[in-house]
Amino acid sequence: MDFTNGLTSVQMDVLREIGNIGAGNAATSLSKLLNKKIDMHVPAVKIIPFDDVMDIIGGPENLIVAIMIRVQGNAPGTVFFLLTAEEAENLVGQITSDREFRIFNAEPPSELAISALQEVGNILAGSYLTALSDFTSINMQPSVPSLSIDMAGAILTAGLLEFSQIMDYAIIIDTTINETESSSGVNGKFFLLPDPDSFDQIFKSLGIDDYE
Repeated sequence: MDFTNGLTSVQMDVLREIGNIGAGNAATSLSKLLNKKIDMHVPAVKIIPFDDVMDIIGGPENLIVAIMIRVQGNAPGTVFFLLTAEEAENLVGQITSDREFRIFNAEPPSELAISALQEVGNILAGSYLTALSDFTSINMQPSVPSLSIDMAGAILTAGLLEFSQIMDYAIIIDTTINETESSSGVNGKFFLLPDPDSFDQIFKSLGIDDYE
């Protein structure tokens, strides 16, 4: 599959709109979780080759937090939500209201940090998948999230290698999470990796069936 020349600006706008609807739903859920107003934005949606995935998260030696969720239902696949170490600590700090909170000073990371990050990943995945499911009329449900903390190379080599052998591309949804009263935010990467048959099904359901 070669999407480089196949997706028009209108088709990319459809993906971006799905991302924005998912972000709006996630912001509502996060606001309830944190008991404060949260804004979320999707500045960009991209379809990129697997060879470029490592570069957009800072290189193989960059320490990251990865939340992985398996998509179940009629269009199975896998979702990754990736944060840098600093962004993960910032997000946990917002959730726990402890701005000095650090998850990388202790071995292993605290159960509170892991639980908080898993809950955020679950909210984001559920919100994005609901938006995508509504657009496509395809049933998609998230599994229980799992969390890994390691260098990007180790996580992505283990987590994405099997996909790169059968697919060439990933859908990347940039995600910015802000408290309304704060100018600082958390910038995460949301990777949607449908199984090969699901990729065709999703795009055809969106009216995008001329990308090959």
